[in-house]
Amino acid sequence: MPTLLRLAAPNVLVMLAQAGVGLIETYFVGKLGTDALAGMALVFPVVMLMQMTSAGAMGGGTASAIARALGARRRGDADALVLHALVIAAVFALIFALAVVGGGRWLYTRMGGTGAALEAALLYSNWVFSGAFLVWLFNTLSAVIRGTGNMAVPAYVTVLGASVLVPLSPLLIFGGGPLPGLGIAGGAMALLGYYLVGSVVLAAYLWSPRSLLRPSLAHLRLRWFLFKDILRVGLVGMVSTLATNLAIGVTTALVGGFGTAAIAGYGTASRLEYLLVPLVFGLGAPLVAMVGTCIGAGQRERALRATWIGAALAFAMAETIGVWAATFPRAWLSLFNSDPAMLEAGALYLRTVGPVYGFFGLGLVLYFASQGAGRLAWPVIGNIARLAVAVTGGWLALRWEGGLAAVFAAQGAALVTYGVVNAWAIAGGAWFGPVGWPRSPAGLQQRLPQA
Repeated sequence: MPTLLRLAAPNVLVMLAQAGVGLIETYFVGKLGTDALAGMALVFPVVMLMQMTSAGAMGGGTASAIARALGARRRGDADALVLHALVIAAVFALIFALAVVGGGRWLYTRMGGTGAALEAALLYSNWVFSGAFLVWLFNTLSAVIRGTGNMAVPAYVTVLGASVLVPLSPLLIFGGGPLPGLGIAGGAMALLGYYLVGSVVLAAYLWSPRSLLRPSLAHLRLRWFLFKDILRVGLVGMVSTLATNLAIGVTTALVGGFGTAAIAGYGTASRLEYLLVPLVFGLGAPLVAMVGTCIGAGQRERALRATWIGAALAFAMAETIGVWAATFPRAWLSLFNSDPAMLEAGALYLRTVGPVYGFFGLGLVLYFASQGAGRLAWPVIGNIARLAVAVTGGWLALRWEGGLAAVFAAQGAALVTYGVVNAWAIAGGAWFGPVGWPRSPAGLQQRLPQA
């Protein structure tokens, strides 16, 4: 517990700041009207897919590979993994840019976008995904540093970057002095500026004498087994991330049948669910390093002990936020817009799904811990089960004319499924079979498993 909390404290701070970046942007875009807010709601699941893929899936694979290499005292491989992670980031950034810029209109139309909301979505999306490499670069460099157990540097960089974004975002959106207002495109430009400056600072630290890693020209030779060490965790994690965001995207499309205000309400309310992702990541990222290092050193019991402590903390944190949101939904929604129809749809979502947010936090933190263990099969199954329940339940709700309340009830059931499947699997020995815990810390040193 002390180690996890010490590592998590700066990481929760960095994740709060990073979540704040998105909330700041949403707040100012909301001042442009319901169409602009709905346009951002259409793009948001796709942006979060890129964020969660780069920071959570591939970022987790990178941090896990580096932590396991350091735990096994393979320092040269840990140094070489930096370049391999950056190559992977460049490739995936290009894929995202080509897919979303080229297919954005088709995608957002299928999600229910029409008229001014669709045009706002396309304008914002084209700017953000044209700069996809900056997002991938920032999150990859952060993951590399976190893999060494250093949570403080990414925290400082993100918090300072957010403090710059606060004045920059409204300046570019609304204009000031000789600078004309750029509307929703200005929000995207401010966001990319944040990632650019942050990437420069992270890279400067990584190649400085203070860094634990020493990437150099000697590591320019690419080796498949190092790519494999990242990708075997990252690619499986991508399936889980895709399922999470597909569930949100499909729900957005289902809600789209109830009008633009419903999309804006659901999109604004579900941002609170997305806010849980970086908060839980604040605990999950240290777990990747702790579990990976412990398993690399052969200490399976210690890895499981850290995992369940993290799971309890994540459940409590997410459930507290969910219950608050269900009790006072308008306190959150009214920050962004005052349209009565938007507020009604968003409040319905939070009252329905908020009380089960703890299960989402539980499933997500166990996903991160599984990254550290290099065992992601069950977290992926849990996320696919969540997707199946959300999509099937939402479709049946519309078919049986259950309305928005029934669609949102299916999302709540999906979150419970996700948490229960992940917890059940790990408790049942999904990583390496049943492992007994010692009763005292000394036992951790005496009961190492045989090779």
